[in-house]
Amino acid sequence: MASQSPLIDHLLELRRRILHAVIAVGLVFAIAATFADELYQWLAAPMIASLPQGTTMIATDVATPFFTPFKLAFVVSIAFAIPYLLWQLWAFIAPGLYKKEKRLVIPLLVSSTLLFFSGVAFAYLVVLPLALNFLAAAAPEGVTVATDIASYLDFVLTIFMAFGIAFETPVAIILLCWSGTTSVESLRRKRPYIIVIAFIVGMLLTPPDVISQTLLAIPMWLLFELGLVIAGLYQPKPETEQEQ
Repeated sequence: MASQSPLIDHLLELRRRILHAVIAVGLVFAIAATFADELYQWLAAPMIASLPQGTTMIATDVATPFFTPFKLAFVVSIAFAIPYLLWQLWAFIAPGLYKKEKRLVIPLLVSSTLLFFSGVAFAYLVVLPLALNFLAAAAPEGVTVATDIASYLDFVLTIFMAFGIAFETPVAIILLCWSGTTSVESLRRKRPYIIVIAFIVGMLLTPPDVISQTLLAIPMWLLFELGLVIAGLYQPKPETEQEQ
């Protein structure tokens, strides 16, 4: 029975942390929901700017105009609550970490959050206007571009997620090298393959135009190089070097 007590304590602590996270998201959502329409107007601005003169976005479902802005507000509430959610995660796992691991985890949590939001900002400010203008101009003659608001939201969230995850490349490289899964030297030797993979990922995760694919592939490559530089500082040194 005594052996089960630590497990029960961990489960209770996990439940408490999850409950706090849910409450935090709920509180932010209560605020974001009051600005749901304004949030969607802000998100739809690049699409509206790329539409032909005299056309607007449409809603193909009866309930779509009501639910779509609230769906966006919920996603925004999770995004704004991420720092607090990560703090709850940190508070749960910190007691089981060594001091050296704690010094690594905190910078990684902060940097991963900043990198993710940087990827989202890059997608909104740079990629979306270029991609949407290209797609609108590529419509066949006689076809009127009138995008459904729910489809547009799903499309944009996919783009945001793709760029947010892609911008986590330095964090992934640091973790791989720090854990001993690979090394900086090994990744440097694989640089040509990494560049090819970056362009393949850009092709799969972005709209079917060269501009969007390149705008994802090039930052991934540059972030890969940044990850190599930083990983060199965290990579465990050989025992011979440590003794010196």
